[in-house]
Amino acid sequence: MRKFNVAVVGATGAVGEELFRVLEAYDFPINNLVPLASARSAGSKVEYRGKEITVLELTETCFEENEVEIAFFSAGGSISEQFAKYAVEAGAVVIDNTSHFRMDPKVPLVVPEVNPDDIALWKETGIIANPNCSTIQMVLSLKPLDELYGIKRVDVSTYQAVSGAGKAGMEELVRQMQDMLTFKLDESKIEAFAHRIVNNVIPQIDVAQSNGFTKEEMKMVNETQKILHKEIQVAATCVRVPVLRSHSESITVTFEDNVEVDVAAVTEALEKFENVEVIDDLENNAYPMPIISTDTDTTFVGRIRRDVYAPNVVHFFNVADQVRVGAATNSVRIALKWIEMENDI
Repeated sequence: MRKFNVAVVGATGAVGEELFRVLEAYDFPINNLVPLASARSAGSKVEYRGKEITVLELTETCFEENEVEIAFFSAGGSISEQFAKYAVEAGAVVIDNTSHFRMDPKVPLVVPEVNPDDIALWKETGIIANPNCSTIQMVLSLKPLDELYGIKRVDVSTYQAVSGAGKAGMEELVRQMQDMLTFKLDESKIEAFAHRIVNNVIPQIDVAQSNGFTKEEMKMVNETQKILHKEIQVAATCVRVPVLRSHSESITVTFEDNVEVDVAAVTEALEKFENVEVIDDLENNAYPMPIISTDTDTTFVGRIRRDVYAPNVVHFFNVADQVRVGAATNSVRIALKWIEMENDI
């Protein structure tokens, strides 16, 4: 297989560091790896395949100078807005893990297991957008169910890990846990979140919108519709919980009115879908949990049950490592599918 010159923008961040691990795990065809970050982080080292590689400064010319062919961006929307165009001008395909391009009608928003054909639209802008982490794991379970019965509405409550707020979020939870154990919690700093996160849940992620939802919640609404190419009604409540890694979601799906849900059929559809695994044995305490999904590339589904009152409604629980499935792994899977499609042309 042909090998590529690959850049990782945001190389020293949480997702950037995970990207290196995922690229190695998937044996990505790399000719030259180019870690990129701000001037402050330039000169530091990242590890890939047991070797240390020097981080270079992100500049307008670095993509052309290093002949970059695939550029992963995970350094924040403002960085993607400023620098993605230079990667494209240098001839690279940009796989962007920020929210900046997601709802641009010219930019495909892709979960490869769900809408791989949309990758072919990359040529219009040179960019492929990676969806929000919560959206990715949800649509991985919605797609097979929509094919089975036809989804009309989705109601979802999320239980999102602090790593969704990056290294600062994880460090804040750990620091507050330490302060709690040493009876110094009243002195503990609150910086990454609006409130103390240890021993608490915060029913707000991102900024408030005029309709009463948050920006994070509206991402799940709009991105789900764009990925599935369907005007599914979606209502989300996004909550931050004191878990280091892996997001959980309680999902209620309403199918078309004439549907009578067969739990066995729902379970089979999910089990057969790529990169989804069912763990569902309530009597024996077996169901998806963050400690199961963390450091894996699988979306786990369980607690599958038909609604007590409405035969066309099903409830289930969904868990995935949002740093991997919801960010780094999905980005790498997009790139691998892009390579496969380009080779077929």
